[in-house]
Amino acid sequence: MWEDALYLRSVELRAIPEGEESYVFSLPMVRRLGRLEFQKQVTFLVGENGAGKSTLIEAVAVGSGFNPEGGTRNFSFSTSDSHSPLWKYLSVAKGPRRPRDGFFLRAESFYNVATNLDELNKIKAGRRSLIDYYGGRSLHEQSHGESFLALALNRFSPQGLYLLDEPEAALSPTGQMTLLARIYALAREGAQFVIATHSPILTACPGADIYQLTGEGFARTPYRETENYRLTRAFLENPERMLRYLLAEEPGGDG
Repeated sequence: MWEDALYLRSVELRAIPEGEESYVFSLPMVRRLGRLEFQKQVTFLVGENGAGKSTLIEAVAVGSGFNPEGGTRNFSFSTSDSHSPLWKYLSVAKGPRRPRDGFFLRAESFYNVATNLDELNKIKAGRRSLIDYYGGRSLHEQSHGESFLALALNRFSPQGLYLLDEPEAALSPTGQMTLLARIYALAREGAQFVIATHSPILTACPGADIYQLTGEGFARTPYRETENYRLTRAFLENPERMLRYLLAEEPGGDG
């Protein structure tokens, strides 16, 4: 791994002006953010829904020059101006190297990215079709999961910066393992990843840092101590016991 040559070193929350009313500033993760350091080629953000993972990934992406809805730094389309203002108050510390490539993937707006890519592909500019860089086939002509993997396997390259928001959303366990292998291989060649995820498969990436976001803020957490790993393991080791607990009738019910 290239720990001494990261593109992103840290993000730090600056003072928020009075009168800023966005809900994101009520999130514990934001209130206690302070300075978040990136020390490894792969960094994961994990935590419950609503903890602020996607909000933070989005703010880091926009602060790094990416389109809020996703894509490369060259994508400038907008279908909904719904991103939070958090990025305005983040100081993004960059490393000495500049990434040769980059992509911001957010599962919820990937359809819009694929649509914009098809539109750009109609504009002939150069010998090679733009879609060729994504595997030579429209992302709309593939399943959601296939298009995610086509992006990672064909468009992602070494010495790039990749910010991924829940990339496992459309992937089977096999697909997640394929993505994990791709992330690990690219990281070994100089790419840097910051990933918000619920997947205990992806977070098993060797050498990665994992920050768990809770009501107390965030903390670097060993893989086997993350909530995602512990709950998934408990369920798979004894699904009958977990189901009895989850499906138990409320006190006072019939039976």
